[in-house]
Amino acid sequence: MRILIYSYNYYPEPIGIAPLMTELAEGLVTRGHEVRVVTGMPNYPQRQIYPDYQGKFYCTEERNGVVIQRSFVWVRPKPSLMTRMLLDGSFVVSSLTQALRGWRPDVILLTVPPLPVCIPATLLGWFYSCPVVLNLQDILPEAAVHVGLLKNKTAIQVFEALEQFAYRSAHTISVITDGFTENLMGKGVPADKISCIPNWVDVNFIRPLPKVDNPFRRVHHLEDKFVVMYSGNIALTQGLQTVIQAAAKLREVPEIVFVIVGEAKALDDLWQICCQHQLENVLLLPFQPREQLPEMLAAADVGLVMQKGNVVGFNMPSKIQVLLASGRPVIASVPATGTAARAIRQSGGGVVVEPESPEQLAGAILDLQANPTKAEMLAQQGRKFALSQYSFEQALGRYEALFREIATSTGFPSEAVPNLNSEN
Repeated sequence: MRILIYSYNYYPEPIGIAPLMTELAEGLVTRGHEVRVVTGMPNYPQRQIYPDYQGKFYCTEERNGVVIQRSFVWVRPKPSLMTRMLLDGSFVVSSLTQALRGWRPDVILLTVPPLPVCIPATLLGWFYSCPVVLNLQDILPEAAVHVGLLKNKTAIQVFEALEQFAYRSAHTISVITDGFTENLMGKGVPADKISCIPNWVDVNFIRPLPKVDNPFRRVHHLEDKFVVMYSGNIALTQGLQTVIQAAAKLREVPEIVFVIVGEAKALDDLWQICCQHQLENVLLLPFQPREQLPEMLAAADVGLVMQKGNVVGFNMPSKIQVLLASGRPVIASVPATGTAARAIRQSGGGVVVEPESPEQLAGAILDLQANPTKAEMLAQQGRKFALSQYSFEQALGRYEALFREIATSTGFPSEAVPNLNSEN
């Protein structure tokens, strides 16, 4: 098959949807399919165009058999509603030109967010006479409104109209959790239009590794410590202040050290809070190279999943799969009735505590430190669940089967069009 993946984020961006779409594209190539990816110039999480791509409006490259067609995006380091709209708008306009340069696909996979990209993807579906699969990684604008990121009534109405347009125009909607399915069906989307394929983790890459003689522990002088680690996005929805407050409550336990890994600029705010509390048991580190991720996760005794209490229940952090696969117990400070809490409980790989409660978070950490047998049991159950439910090969097979079923049922041909890929 010929598959066009329309994804704002892609390699070499190290976190979020980028690694997932990179693995999916390259996995499809290994199974004999032709894949091209329409994406933006890499800029996340620094929110600055990477040095090798600065000054370019378009560029096309190939990596591991995947044709990557990049286009200009207007990005600024400090996001606001207006800068976010300009960012999305720039990608909508610039990416369409790249998407028209190349062969006719049998199917288009569109990742959302950003939501406005449903417009050029729909136009492409009409132009190429092929079905569009809408891959929902978050439900917008509902999630943004719920946490107060989007307040302008006019903007909300525009995004709600875009949301309905995206659902109507897509041939199929792939979602990452049953919570998304329930939400969409509540908005009138037919059940037979929805396919649930959870996000995955490469269980061969992310795997349990020994803590003894761990390079990450050795470099950061953590050999004899009980390491509580958070790694990932640091934004309004995570509420990392709760972690700092829990660290303050445990400052008298010298064996426990908190390690927070994230975007350098976001760490500055946390550093200010640490200084206010005069904390010496918190280590703040920038994102590590992806090839070092397995040993970094293996350096932890406990992995954290953090959400604020006002996060919508259907939100499913992709780090859950990664932490479970790493073979370390998880403490999830998340809403008790949400999708994240449900996933942790189903996996048997961790415990759930009340969000924004430093007392409960600190108590759960002390409990696992004092009960290594319990911690090891949770770790083993989480790894086992990741192997059975979140393996990449399983997800790849489900996407491949979905694409074949859609292309066959719709009868869309794969007719070549002139290859206009060019390097500018």
